[in-house]
Amino acid sequence: MKRAFKPGTMIYPLPAVMVSCGDEPANYNILTVAWTGTICSDPPMCYVSIRPERHSHGIISRTGEFVLNLTNAALVRATDWCGVKSGRDYNKFREMHLTAEAAQVVKAPLIAESPLNIECQVVEVKPLGSHDMFIARVVAVNAEESLIDKGTGQFQFNHTSPLAYSHGKYFALGEKLGGFGFSVKKRGH
Repeated sequence: MKRAFKPGTMIYPLPAVMVSCGDEPANYNILTVAWTGTICSDPPMCYVSIRPERHSHGIISRTGEFVLNLTNAALVRATDWCGVKSGRDYNKFREMHLTAEAAQVVKAPLIAESPLNIECQVVEVKPLGSHDMFIARVVAVNAEESLIDKGTGQFQFNHTSPLAYSHGKYFALGEKLGGFGFSVKKRGH
């Protein structure tokens, strides 16, 4: 038997990412979001949805750039803190002892402590109601060298205890249950 709920956003878990923005150190900021994801692979595109009253909304609207900084268990405190405190009141890089690092393409800073940084340029903003969706093209990706498999060249994000957000709580992802296509592969291959 199922219980009916009012319509709402019940798609969980979600990645918890720190979005860095700004075009010079004086206006660098970090915003934590879970409303993010991939929307196209060719060209590579993603999105973040941000409430218009958030400080970072104005920065990203002005600059047209941001960086998605993937998070892990080691960054859980900073991830939460940057989501509940405002950049109007705090320098989040300083308060959380995070390092702003120059990006390859965009002016927004990378968070050096993040294992993977995805540089984005906004191509469209869609007002949706409580949030505006910033649709962006991925223009560069920066991966922690120690997490790249020497044999395959693949990025091993699963080795970092990736952080997920579900119904107001953070979780580190754990046990691998299968790989893409495992359900149709012949046994022994």
